[in-house]
Amino acid sequence: MLYYFFDYLNSLNFPGAGVFQYLSFRAALAIIIALLSTIMLGGKLINYLRSLQVRETIRDLGLQGETLKAGTPTMGGLIIIGAILIPTLLLAKLDNIYVLLLITATIWMGIIGFLDDYIKVFKKDKGGLRGRTKIVGQVGLGLIVGLVMSFHPDVYIRTDISASPDRHFAQEIKRFRTPSESDRLGESRLLVDHRVAVSTLPFLKNYSIDYGSLLSFLGAGYERWAWLVYIPIIILIVTAVSNAANLTDGIDGLATGLSAIAGTCLGIFAYFSGNAIASGYLNIMHLPNAGELVVFSAAFIGACVGFLWFNAFPAQIFMGDTGSLTLGGIIATLAIAVRKELLIPIVCGIFLVETLSVIIQVNYFKYTKRKYGEGRRIFLMSPLHHHYQKLGIHEAKIVTRFWIIGIMLAALSFVTLKLR
Repeated sequence: MLYYFFDYLNSLNFPGAGVFQYLSFRAALAIIIALLSTIMLGGKLINYLRSLQVRETIRDLGLQGETLKAGTPTMGGLIIIGAILIPTLLLAKLDNIYVLLLITATIWMGIIGFLDDYIKVFKKDKGGLRGRTKIVGQVGLGLIVGLVMSFHPDVYIRTDISASPDRHFAQEIKRFRTPSESDRLGESRLLVDHRVAVSTLPFLKNYSIDYGSLLSFLGAGYERWAWLVYIPIIILIVTAVSNAANLTDGIDGLATGLSAIAGTCLGIFAYFSGNAIASGYLNIMHLPNAGELVVFSAAFIGACVGFLWFNAFPAQIFMGDTGSLTLGGIIATLAIAVRKELLIPIVCGIFLVETLSVIIQVNYFKYTKRKYGEGRRIFLMSPLHHHYQKLGIHEAKIVTRFWIIGIMLAALSFVTLKLR
């Protein structure tokens, strides 16, 4: 909203109004507003939730210090959602499809998480929202994201096919061009806008993955049906990442800090992908309009860091599913929007390991119970952070070490731009 106001003032040559045209300025302001919003909203919401007796039910897992957390308010994800939306609505271009997509993801997953927490707290049903209903909601968001990325006219890639070092990609684009796609002729350059279901392949310089190629057996024109492969993959990614974030949210500050790290990494990708010069230098896909995601990413980072003011050990409030499902949905959607979904296993490496620890533990327990008549465990407890708690490591140290690993993985994701 402020963007359009200052854009109008700039058209009138009002002194200083043009500063809102700069992504860097709006991103910095978004972080500040998100931080202030979190801190200002946090204390009031905590007191309000306490007055409503909105408290987390702590299961007795035999973990050190868990009894001290009984009675801690939950549903703190409302703070994160508010702190994301306020600066985004104020500073971002609200006619930008990428921004609208991320706002939709935030609200959509926030509603699902809120309903889950509401049933747990107010209906006294520890199971919360039925698993099948939750999955349907996640699939619904994945479907929206997949359809927008496949068919919206403002979602496209711009490629210099006359001088692209990505020879394979250039050949694909020549085949996928349609008469409606615009050509811009410059000094020996041919810039083409196109809509193709492709993604960057980490560590490979001259190749990109074309999801539609899986349907090449259909013969000529198969690329028109690429969405049949692309959308199910997007649904799987959104569902997996949102559930992984939910599993990771088990000790104070863990999911929040890791989400801030992932958001920073993806925000950098959004900046480079949306910038014609930077994307050309780094030999990555140029995504016109995607640069505006930098403002949303900044708000996301500010909201996560600000929430740590209350959520760091010892937590004054838990985010609940309202926050964890939202964080996972946002990260997945952001990665998909900047065509870096194949980097998610690296960017969100801790989320992945936490999820795998649960899958391995459950399946090994079932297998050994069938074979030996008694279930056995690989980890002392899953998800993985509880395993380290069982070893006697303080949760604050576990969180800090996981953050450090998260930073290393984010740095590795970033350097894949040049290590190809």
